[in-house]
Amino acid sequence: MTNAVLVTIGLAILVLIGWMAKAFFLAVEIPILLRILVGIVIVGSVILLGIVIKDKLKQDKKDDFKGVDR
Repeated sequence: MTNAVLVTIGLAILVLIGWMAKAFFLAVEIPILLRILVGIVIVGSVILLGIVIKDKLKQDKKDDFKGVDR
């Protein structure tokens, strides 16, 4: 039940972010250069986040000391 609630909240947040991004990128009064730069920053951030998550999952998979208290 908790997972369903978290998934629903996550999807709602993604919908709101998408709605705001659409409004930002289609706004005529915002200069095109600013929209391009913001888009580049967002894409770069998503790529970096994906790399970090992938590396963390790979590191956790081969961690030999899972049951050891440090």
